[in-house]
Amino acid sequence: MTSFSSIVTSVGSSSPESISSPSTVAQAVGLQAQLNPNALALRSATETVTYGQLDSEANRLAGYLRSQGIGPELVVAVCMDRSPSMVLAALAIMKAGGAYMPMDPSNPTARMAFMLNDARVAALITSKSVSSRLPAGNWQLIALDGDAKPVASNGRVTNGTPEVDDSLAYVIYTSGSTGQPKGVQITQKSLMNLVSWHVKTFAVTSADRASQVSSIGFDAAVWEVWPYLAAGASVHFVDEEIRLATEALRNWLLSEKITISFVPTVLAEQLIRLEWPRSCPLRVLLTGADTLHHYPPCDLPFSFVNNYGPTECAVVATSGPVTGDHKLDAQPTIGRPISNVQIYILDDRLREVPTGSTGELYIGGAGLARGYVGRPDLDKERFIPNPFRLVPGERLYRTGDLARFLPDGQIAFVGRADDQIKLRGYRIEPNEIVTVLEQHPAVRAGAVVAREDARGEKNLVAYIVPAAGVKVNQQELHTFLRKHLPDYMVPGVWVRLDQLPLTPSGKLDRAALPEPAYDETIGQNPEGTPRRIVEQRLAGLLKGLLRVKQINAGDNFFMLGGHSLLGAQLIAQVRDAFGVELSLRSIFDFPTIAELSSKVEDLIVEKINAMTAEEIEQALADPNGRRR
Repeated sequence: MTSFSSIVTSVGSSSPESISSPSTVAQAVGLQAQLNPNALALRSATETVTYGQLDSEANRLAGYLRSQGIGPELVVAVCMDRSPSMVLAALAIMKAGGAYMPMDPSNPTARMAFMLNDARVAALITSKSVSSRLPAGNWQLIALDGDAKPVASNGRVTNGTPEVDDSLAYVIYTSGSTGQPKGVQITQKSLMNLVSWHVKTFAVTSADRASQVSSIGFDAAVWEVWPYLAAGASVHFVDEEIRLATEALRNWLLSEKITISFVPTVLAEQLIRLEWPRSCPLRVLLTGADTLHHYPPCDLPFSFVNNYGPTECAVVATSGPVTGDHKLDAQPTIGRPISNVQIYILDDRLREVPTGSTGELYIGGAGLARGYVGRPDLDKERFIPNPFRLVPGERLYRTGDLARFLPDGQIAFVGRADDQIKLRGYRIEPNEIVTVLEQHPAVRAGAVVAREDARGEKNLVAYIVPAAGVKVNQQELHTFLRKHLPDYMVPGVWVRLDQLPLTPSGKLDRAALPEPAYDETIGQNPEGTPRRIVEQRLAGLLKGLLRVKQINAGDNFFMLGGHSLLGAQLIAQVRDAFGVELSLRSIFDFPTIAELSSKVEDLIVEKINAMTAEEIEQALADPNGRRR
């Protein structure tokens, strides 16, 4: 087995081109390709890529990018579905010396256009299946064919990578309070600090098999790929229909013999409650992105590790194992700072608070981002000089999170100091949603908060003050927001108010916003009681899943509190009840009970039409062989 740390000390004599200590991810992956070219690097349901193939194709694409002028400090966007090709494109960009910017293809076109223009991308790498959905602009569009070679490439191949440890590695966009997303710039040095810490802490070797579960636009995807490729391990891509379905994901992790996996907090809390075999191949389950509320059972056959870190610090700032041996009145901690990262908990005068006291969490050290794209004002506000260190240029990032140090040195997360929301792994600025919402002519004013429903799950709630003389339609507002915002930023509960509550100083009084009640919500029950058989059965499934007493044919899955994780569970229940396979995308495309029922009916008809006469006879027969 080959480890990342052994490469650093031993590869100097392996070949003339070897680098004694890689300073970038691209160099580390190239060294693994030199040592083990036939080892498995990437695997999905349809693709298998060795280190030799990955490095060779990345060099080919990097050569093409260089011929087009791509180099250090230039940003190249990658908009592709989760796949080995996505990793190949990002690696090639870094080999060319540039920085990659991941974009989720499911984002609205307007949002993608803003990101592309704001980051001033030099090129956009995509796949043929996605390219038709992308906005046009002043950048070169590069579509990869099935062999991951650029269309119209000159075929030039390049070997080696520039030593650019202080240059940009990637730019990733997160929600912004001004109504537009903001780009965070992470350098190679910060990324390599994450990689080195991770490989050492979790003893990653070439024998490990890691999962890739997160969306390309979520910074956890960075963590799911580069530490493992730097160490010679393999990265396995779970199918889209499985990644959010708890039991199916558990079964996939076992069948793929995954040894280390990251899953978002909400999904992890469901996974640790399932039964796992004692001889489970999984040895580490990592989680993060939301507040962890539950401890694992004492007999969990793998280590369960909670992690914390905003996008502005190369994914992870603190980490620590969570065990079943705990105090009943204590919430799981977020661990301790990772290597070369400092954590300070300060009061409003930047003084350290005593152990056990709550203050705002500040991050310093090697993992920090360079800053935001084109936002020197925000850089100055959020990245401040470090008052505790004498090294010129050292900074602290002001997270806006509240926390406290425990006597044993671990950190307890308390909550947010501002209005920012963390929901199912995503960081959301409510003002971004409100800014878009108030562009609709039917809305005079609005507010968005997160509230827990009867299931204890957090959902976005929109409060609407209608324009004078206008009737507000919930479905219309929902559709309007989906044209401009990602699905995870579209509220599922809508409440109409005559006016928003204000504080004496004229600011929104969030504490005075009423708890939503069913009879207050906007535009429910547009089509009445389900009548068709499939509608009735589907409504029955959703009553149990969403824990609501009444569901009507025109009710919207997301407006009833549904989200992607519950959508994955619904897919599994539809499979069991009707014998057909819905896609997660279809729930977004056909969100009402009536629409989704029609989709299920269409799938049933397609299945019957594809059956042979013998299969139909068997389906119509009862267990004793008699025709039903």
